[in-house]
Amino acid sequence: MIHPTRQAAVLVGVAAPLAAAVAFAAPAYWPFGVAWLGIVLAGFGMDALTLLARRPLVAELRCPAALHVGERETATLALQGRRPAAVEVLLDVEGPALPLPSQRVAAGDESMVELPFVVSTTRRGTVRFVQVWLRGRGPLALAGQTRRQRLDVEVAVLPNVVAVRRQALVLSTADAPLGAKPQHQKGSGAEFEALRDYAAGLDRRAIDWKHSARHRKLLCKEYQTERNHHVVLALDTGHLMAEPVDGIAKLDHICTAALLLCYVSLRAGDRVGLCTFDARIHSYLGPSGGLSVMARVQNALATIDYSAEETNFTLALAELGGRLTRRSLIVIATDFVDTVTADLMVRNVGHLASRHLVVFLTPANAALAQQFGDDLDSLADVARAVVANDLLRERRAVFSRLRRLGVGCVEAPVASLGPELVNRYLAIKARDLI
Repeated sequence: MIHPTRQAAVLVGVAAPLAAAVAFAAPAYWPFGVAWLGIVLAGFGMDALTLLARRPLVAELRCPAALHVGERETATLALQGRRPAAVEVLLDVEGPALPLPSQRVAAGDESMVELPFVVSTTRRGTVRFVQVWLRGRGPLALAGQTRRQRLDVEVAVLPNVVAVRRQALVLSTADAPLGAKPQHQKGSGAEFEALRDYAAGLDRRAIDWKHSARHRKLLCKEYQTERNHHVVLALDTGHLMAEPVDGIAKLDHICTAALLLCYVSLRAGDRVGLCTFDARIHSYLGPSGGLSVMARVQNALATIDYSAEETNFTLALAELGGRLTRRSLIVIATDFVDTVTADLMVRNVGHLASRHLVVFLTPANAALAQQFGDDLDSLADVARAVVANDLLRERRAVFSRLRRLGVGCVEAPVASLGPELVNRYLAIKARDLI
């Protein structure tokens, strides 16, 4: 589409009052005003003919096979064709991604130029690159041409596996107290491995007196860390988990932490399962071992929808407890507002904790902590601080009730949810609590 530029509109706008002023002041020179307008229109016509004769640019989008929630990833737009003038490029995007700013390409004789567009996603789903707009100007900058080229490229937005890989690399290179190296050490754990001669410094409680009497020398039992524990990730997908924190839904932060724990557990030899629920259970994967389970869990988390329903803990946790046939480590990831709404949740979590080892995972409410400060200048600020203090006190009361029931509580900022959960898991393994 050919259209006048801002410069052409300014020149035409100047020509009209100028011609009127000349006609009133010196009627004999009125043709000069008309000539000025004619020159501008002639220049516009020349620019328009030049743009129509120009070979149009062809755009091709190259983007990653998949995007990840909360990550800034680059999609490259390749423009092919000669550019005698500057071109402004705008890429239209639909779905859970932030709008992309326009970019300007200078004039040049290169046959191809590549423009990087940084795509930031906020939720799981599908990002669709609909079309690209190309706006160029003629040599006199009086006429412009805007072209639209359809792209229709769709890319899936998956849970943030990139962050999981970064944190897993840190864990794999950490020292023994912070990593998984103690899992392979003999002498620590609860599973019997072999008998060995007693030596000074070994635990006397490990002496096997029966075999020592038979062999007429002190023998002690050697243990190793028990494997094949069941680790079940129970994720709440109710309406509270759709609330954004730092621009990303709580559920997506929880999914990243769950994937990190899944990777560490599988590397430690345990079996990992998954359960997602709100008013009912939506998906369930039984505990199984092997690193191939990581892909199954990732695909299951990618299909979780953002729900607007109230979470039914009674139905979901009762059904989950009925499906588990042996003692397991169950990580319940959810959130709550106050003691009234959390009362039913605490009762059902406590019932589950009587048979299994339960870890309660929830993101810290940073919005409540931000209400306190030295700049409480108005009565409204004081009122907000009082309400925030009451809510924080009720959260502490809920955590206290859960701990009395034998439930481990992990409350951390969303940026450190994954490492905090892994540290709790490693502490449980070191103490042989499962």
